[in-house]
Amino acid sequence: MAYVVTEDGTEIFYRDLGTGKPVVLIHGWPLSGDSWDKQTNFLAEHGLRVIAYDRRGFGRSGQPWSGYDYDTLASDLNKLLEELALTEVTLVGFSMGGGEVVRYLSRYGSARVSKAVLVSAVTPYLLKTSDNPDGVDPKVFEEIEENLRKDRPAFLNEFGPKFYGRSVVHHTVSEPVLEWTQSMALTGSLRSTLQTAKSWSSTDFREEMKSITIPVLVIHGTSDNTVPIDASGRRSVKILPNAALTEYDGEPHGLFLTAADRLNEELLQFVGGPREPISTPVLS
Repeated sequence: MAYVVTEDGTEIFYRDLGTGKPVVLIHGWPLSGDSWDKQTNFLAEHGLRVIAYDRRGFGRSGQPWSGYDYDTLASDLNKLLEELALTEVTLVGFSMGGGEVVRYLSRYGSARVSKAVLVSAVTPYLLKTSDNPDGVDPKVFEEIEENLRKDRPAFLNEFGPKFYGRSVVHHTVSEPVLEWTQSMALTGSLRSTLQTAKSWSSTDFREEMKSITIPVLVIHGTSDNTVPIDASGRRSVKILPNAALTEYDGEPHGLFLTAADRLNEELLQFVGGPREPISTPVLS
């Protein structure tokens, strides 16, 4: 298995698949890089080099006590890009991962990055405050923390269906997918799950987003009840100087699965990969 070691000695696990233009996929909370399976496979099959890594505290990466703020997480991403000597990268951040994309670009610039995609991202600022009246009530995040501390497996079990917009009537994903999601989420430690929740729920990206001038594609589902589009996607595209918004009508938060085919095609088009699948194996 492949790892990079961060500035504080934390091992970050990554998968590096295919050849061609590099795409780095940054997963959401509280999952791991495996959540991108449909995207990594599709994009690599279509002639792109795809790197998906596990955020510190989750998946196969190390689980340190500290370092779950966005400055450190962006530093981890920077270490990965430097270690693999990547240039002309397209960064793709889902949910919490969108914050890493923004913080990386605002701190390290775009010398290595040509484009970015924010999918169901938490940007620009989720928390409701006096100067952010359209944000999410702090009580929502307080309840998340309380329930995680009380019974994390039970909380995650209830979180999964909401994440994918699954109900008795709308089977957007299967029961095995929910079990798979639960198993991914439980690879994280309680500490990392709590601390990263504080980061994505309370970090204000509004000012730094104004400095990001590379092309940014914002993708968001109109039925996202986890990160509501009005508080996130529709606001992000107004702040970013060079952004476009694609709204997925009726799609929930976890659209990387519920709308995987559409997302895959849109990512391929945005990155600029070959339109037809390549005929040779892509694993490297």
